[in-house]
Amino acid sequence: MSDSAALDSFLDKWRARWPEWSVAEIFVSPERRDIAQAWFALLQEFDDVLNVSGDPLPADAKLAWWGEELRGWSAQRSRHPLGRRLEPVRAPWASLADALPVLAAARETPAGRDEAFAALASYGAAVSAVEAYVLGRAPDPETVVAQVLAARLADVGTAAVPAAFRQADDAASVRGWATDVLQRWPASRQGARERRVLAAYARGRLERLSRTGAPAPLPSRPVLLFTGWRAARGD
Repeated sequence: MSDSAALDSFLDKWRARWPEWSVAEIFVSPERRDIAQAWFALLQEFDDVLNVSGDPLPADAKLAWWGEELRGWSAQRSRHPLGRRLEPVRAPWASLADALPVLAAARETPAGRDEAFAALASYGAAVSAVEAYVLGRAPDPETVVAQVLAARLADVGTAAVPAAFRQADDAASVRGWATDVLQRWPASRQGARERRVLAAYARGRLERLSRTGAPAPLPSRPVLLFTGWRAARGD
């Protein structure tokens, strides 16, 4: 497989996870779409490592590999297809590599809300610092953490719910934790347009989860367009 085809396969995998982006990308400058998608696809790889089910050893090995890979990007030595697009950005890749072990520890059930956010705080800060170079503006680190927690809840359900929010009914546990994450999620315009748009869709998914206790279908295209437009404007 060529480097271009390999990169396309990772981007296609991310777009399949985020079909909302096919609606939203009209609000993103064409020359910025590929770098934004590559960056978000990289973060999706890390989400998948965090949210693994079953034996964590293969995911932990993958996490260690990513740490080595990111340190290589700092020295302009990439092996992964996403690195072909992202490595030229002179970002603090090594600092992000240093934060990756946090993801393995964050699989443990937190006691409550503060513990859940604190477990991912250093990772959120590292992502924010790199994104300042990749997309030109740093998002609020707590926004990054809230989005990671939202994705984790959607992916693994009650396994992501802190002990303080667990109830006898699994759906009620999910609804309660989703509602609490929404309350903690900063209403920030701090990030780049691409981050604001994706975060708006991630927040929409979490809002639906807070009502149903299970992943719900996407809203209509007009609703998605309006959501993306507002986020792009910074409303």
